[in-house]
Amino acid sequence: NMALRELSSLEKYLGLKKPNKYSTQGEKKVPVLQRANGPPLVGLVTVACHLAKDAKRPELLGDSAESRAVVQQWLEYRVTKLDGCTKEDAKTALKDLNLYLQDKVYMAGNQFTLADTFMFYGIHPLIVDLAVQEKEQYVNVTRWFDHHVESKACETIQLNLLCCCVVFVFLRLSGCFQ
Repeated sequence: NMALRELSSLEKYLGLKKPNKYSTQGEKKVPVLQRANGPPLVGLVTVACHLAKDAKRPELLGDSAESRAVVQQWLEYRVTKLDGCTKEDAKTALKDLNLYLQDKVYMAGNQFTLADTFMFYGIHPLIVDLAVQEKEQYVNVTRWFDHHVESKACETIQLNLLCCCVVFVFLRLSGCFQ
């Protein structure tokens, strides 16, 4: 499950020493964090925000009321609009994102946040499938994406994402996905 891999990568990036125990629920395989001292936390966004707070990294959630709202907005956008989107929805999302990123380096504010991490994960499958000519239509998304590929903050994410992509390509070539 990609969401569980993302959360595992986030844990490593945050330097959380003790790995958490996860499961999934429902047809969409929504991640669930099993906690020893409290009820389980359900959903990618909920769990990711909890991990950032647990690691005492509140800046990843935004450094002002406005940037916190923008981080939440993009985290929700990721799970509601990008995850499992159709090709047509993907084009719309890339157009929206391209317009939004016109004058921005980061998704929210002036620093790297969870919005960057999870939008990076969310658009990765959309970007890698684009032809060069198509990428030119989304120059701001490509710039933002390339910036985060080169960023230290995405190093752990990239490694895990690369492994996922290799497995996906292998499965696609072996006929598991059409």
